[in-house]
Amino acid sequence: MLSQLSAARLDAFFADLSSHLRPASLRVVGNSLRSYFRYRALLGESTAALAAALPRIADWRRTTLPKVLSDSELEAFMQAFDRTDPVGLRDYAIARCLVDLALRGHEVTYLTLESVDWRSATLTVSGTKSKRVQQLPLPVTTGEPSLNTFGMDGHRPLTRALFVRHRAPFDKPLGVPAIRNSMNRAFVRCGQRDRFCNTHVLRRTTATRLQRSGASVKEIADLMRHQSLDTASTYARVDLECLRTVALPWSGSQP
Repeated sequence: MLSQLSAARLDAFFADLSSHLRPASLRVVGNSLRSYFRYRALLGESTAALAAALPRIADWRRTTLPKVLSDSELEAFMQAFDRTDPVGLRDYAIARCLVDLALRGHEVTYLTLESVDWRSATLTVSGTKSKRVQQLPLPVTTGEPSLNTFGMDGHRPLTRALFVRHRAPFDKPLGVPAIRNSMNRAFVRCGQRDRFCNTHVLRRTTATRLQRSGASVKEIADLMRHQSLDTASTYARVDLECLRTVALPWSGSQP
């Protein structure tokens, strides 16, 4: 079968796929074939030429810097919550979890009273994309707002969920759409809705702030709960000053 393959046939194959597949799907096909060629090479067959003929699919997402909030924009966003109101305090506590711990929206929905160990100041996160249960340190700035949400409106929720609805049906755990909407309303109040929305921008902001504070890609990946360092490596592009020190001189430029 491999003897019938050639660089021209691979080019034609990918050209046909590109008419109905997105670049991300094309990369999956290319990586699968590359793995298969490596497997056949282990069996003693010559696949180096075929592997070299596989096209490299451009990833245009890596050509721009991640969209994140500046320090002043983040401060304005956090000030957009009315912490004298039960709903506002709850939403502020959620925002602190998203910003301080880089939680995903669906990870917040899984938080319960049992997730928080107040004595050791740790938070157990379940429902992650990797299906693993992980423990994170719980800063005071994150834990206090969550603790203060209980009993502020005169009653204790009947559920064990950490963040619940304050409208009918009462005391039900907040879903991802409700969390997303609460963050979007805060962006509206601070005048940033034309640039930012949803919850993931807060997660990216946390990773960028960590990078600028000197954290390594491995440390960022651990906090973000990424399975691969490649996913977190995108934040290395944010450190422009460090990148300038390793950039090669442009051909023909003046010294």
